[in-house]
Amino acid sequence: MTDLWSDLLSCLALDTRPDGAFEGRNQELGYHRIFGGQLLAQSIRAAQLACPDKAVKSLHVQFARAGRPQEPVRYEVTRHHKGGSFAMLTVMARQTQGVAAVAAVSLHSREEGPDQQIAFPLPAVPGAEHDVDLSLLPWDTRAVVDVDSQKSEPPEYDLWMRTPTVAPELAPALTAYASDLSLIGTALRPLEGVTQHDSGTAFSSAVTAHTVWFHRPFTTDEWLLLRHQSPLLAHGRCYGRGDVLTARGSLVASFAQEALLRFRTIA
Repeated sequence: MTDLWSDLLSCLALDTRPDGAFEGRNQELGYHRIFGGQLLAQSIRAAQLACPDKAVKSLHVQFARAGRPQEPVRYEVTRHHKGGSFAMLTVMARQTQGVAAVAAVSLHSREEGPDQQIAFPLPAVPGAEHDVDLSLLPWDTRAVVDVDSQKSEPPEYDLWMRTPTVAPELAPALTAYASDLSLIGTALRPLEGVTQHDSGTAFSSAVTAHTVWFHRPFTTDEWLLLRHQSPLLAHGRCYGRGDVLTARGSLVASFAQEALLRFRTIA
């Protein structure tokens, strides 16, 4: 069986092509399409390689079509602006069939200044009895509630995660990757008897747009809380958002997503 952690790290080690573009291999997941989180993570890595003197502060991705896992992804970076403090890039993820995704990426040089935020009351990190197995996340994950409960529950989900020790520059890519996993499942929680495992039977789903904002430097090898909320499911689409917090309550990132959620029958 493929070591999923090593496989993911290999996918984040993009190759630089002679024409200045970057190329990334795909995860060996056995799926019919590329996981969107991989495209998010690789887009961040392409932006970091193209502008290494600044940190990614935001990423907004529009997904154009399903990526084919049997073909590497080419990342073409266009630099629109680079100043002393900010830079703006677009990253186009392309395969022979056409564009799979387009990312607008903003980067920023770290600056000193006031640092304040509202308080986020957080529970303690759950114990090992709350370990959950999320196949796409090859690291420690814990949750007190079951995102795939058959019961009708509020559209909220708290997921704790901690990766193995890894270079700090990979934290944004790994966090963006994880942020793509559970928002559709969160949107489904109020529906009795329906979970994300019913994709392809009760409904069809696909992420159409995903945004991540990075607020502070952080690492992923200490516990992080991904706090999901989905306030809307309507007209064949769902919308979700979330925050990423350290165990000490520091807000380090936020994310939002729109997805297709088309039911074949009324649930």
